[in-house]
Amino acid sequence: MTDSRPEGLRFYSPTKVNVPSKVAIVKGERSVSTVTKALELIGGVDEFSDRPVLIKVNLIASKRWYKGVTTDPVVVEGLIRAFKNVNENVFVVESDSTITDADRAAQVSGIHDICGQYNVPFVNLRRAGEMVAVQVENHDALSSIALPKLVINSYVVSAAKMKTHVDTQVTLGMKNMFGLISDKFKLKYHFMHSIDEVIVDVNTAIRPVLTVIDGFIAMEGKGPINGKPVKMDMIIAGKDVVATDAVASRVMGFDPRLIYHINRAAEKGLGFIDGYEVVGESVEGVARKFRRP
Repeated sequence: MTDSRPEGLRFYSPTKVNVPSKVAIVKGERSVSTVTKALELIGGVDEFSDRPVLIKVNLIASKRWYKGVTTDPVVVEGLIRAFKNVNENVFVVESDSTITDADRAAQVSGIHDICGQYNVPFVNLRRAGEMVAVQVENHDALSSIALPKLVINSYVVSAAKMKTHVDTQVTLGMKNMFGLISDKFKLKYHFMHSIDEVIVDVNTAIRPVLTVIDGFIAMEGKGPINGKPVKMDMIIAGKDVVATDAVASRVMGFDPRLIYHINRAAEKGLGFIDGYEVVGESVEGVARKFRRP
């Protein structure tokens, strides 16, 4: 097994987002075509052809897709199809959590079957091999974060779930990136630091090039696991994770300026909390007030 201890400290600073971008809201049945339409509305994925693509899913628990807990395999299929048209190096990734084995969760959710169907590897980041210590510019909680070298050298797509969260109010594209930390005992970050600050630091260190929020079956109430499933029949997608999370939050009836990690990321220049262009459906046309956690 490859030594997983971090290499010498590496400074990584993604370019700040200076130009507002499009965020797509697409209402539609649970299908690949709904995902495809959302991607088309934001300009497609042709630009992501020169490096591996990691589709980071949410597998916080070993649950079937219809429970509203984990990323729907149909969303993963839509993303695989889109990226396979321009890039053969596509992976689906997740890491173990304190209570969940990611490999087992991938099997239960149906994501493992989709990976097999398209010959796409599923990678448990806890066993991804060589690690790199990434220094976080202007950090809030973590001055450096150990991430798999595979993550650093790839385009990351946050294939998130639309859910409420007992600690962070919502869990969307930015919160999903927290799972790139390969340490199994992630619960410690909820107690040793402000989890919202850790989320901002992770997204400062490595920002997703694309965020796709699965709202086919969302979750309200005591998320991210024990809430109530909500049938929204919706995909929200964008290339600015802050803007995409802001739109999704508003669809859920939250003010993103009152959600610490989204507002703080906007303050740091990681994306736009306002001023983006919404394409497809309007926020007002699809909004539903989610029950708070």
